[in-house]
Amino acid sequence: MALDTPTAHRRTPAPTISRGARVRDYGIVVALVAIVIALSLSTDTFLSTGNLVNLLDQCAVVGLLATGATVCIISGVFDLTASATLALSAIVGVQLVRTVGVLGGFAAAVVAGALLGLITGTIVVRSGVNSFIATLATSIIYRGLAVVVTAGSIIYPLPEQAEDFGMLTLPSVFGLTSATIVFVVVVAGIGVLIAATTFGRRVYAVGGNVEAARLSGIRVGQIHVAVYVVSGICSALAGLILASRAGSAQSSMATGMELTAIAAAVIGGTSILGGEGAIWRGVVGALLLTLIGNGFNLLGWDTIYQQVVQGCLILVAVAVDRYLRKRGR
Repeated sequence: MALDTPTAHRRTPAPTISRGARVRDYGIVVALVAIVIALSLSTDTFLSTGNLVNLLDQCAVVGLLATGATVCIISGVFDLTASATLALSAIVGVQLVRTVGVLGGFAAAVVAGALLGLITGTIVVRSGVNSFIATLATSIIYRGLAVVVTAGSIIYPLPEQAEDFGMLTLPSVFGLTSATIVFVVVVAGIGVLIAATTFGRRVYAVGGNVEAARLSGIRVGQIHVAVYVVSGICSALAGLILASRAGSAQSSMATGMELTAIAAAVIGGTSILGGEGAIWRGVVGALLLTLIGNGFNLLGWDTIYQQVVQGCLILVAVAVDRYLRKRGR
């Protein structure tokens, strides 16, 4: 029988979660719960079924954009084309709804979003320009194309298609709108893609250290193009939800909403330096921003101050991330 060696019974210690990681993971959840409790105690209507269903429905658009923004930021890039992609994809969808039907038009909008994301990613990778500047310029191009395609006017489906076109606003499972169901399903799918697949691990690796990822054999350019495609699909779905609500599409749809999406991702704890974050955090950040807006409405507060609160949240989130990184946690 072999003799025991000093290492025979040595066990690998269980990994510990640093205090910084706990703050990133659960600080946003604590903030969300605190706001929910405060609104529940200060208003009689917050916990009503109608308000909760409306809250989730309102979160769907920002949540989808925040999901795309989170994927991009984790990989180390920004996507400022999100709202322009949303508008252009929705316009393409509505135009084709008139000729190929509602389902065909919706599918075309998603394909358009993916193609626009592919173009954006290719521009960023091939040009070598910082993603912030490259996507800012590309967003201006997309928004201009939207104006050209619509001639600056609002476009509608055919009158007989109006009811079917509004399908995403209709109640679905458990009284939730179809838009909410689409939001939940898409976010869950992308969450699994990022957290539990080889592709997701490569996204984190590229965002954490792009040079190390390249030396390890990861095709960094392909990863960056892929995350822009994911963001483009999320933007297209968000555009369909907005178009379905309004019954139309126009070039000015969701102007500036890409900044709200990035804010949601950052508030949720996704590091702006890349390599750290999670899809659920971005969604919680979007829900937190939606809760603030909902609370202002329920309490009758002046919505002018809503932007002040959101700005303070962003500053706090970035400051906390910087502090935790400086401490090496």
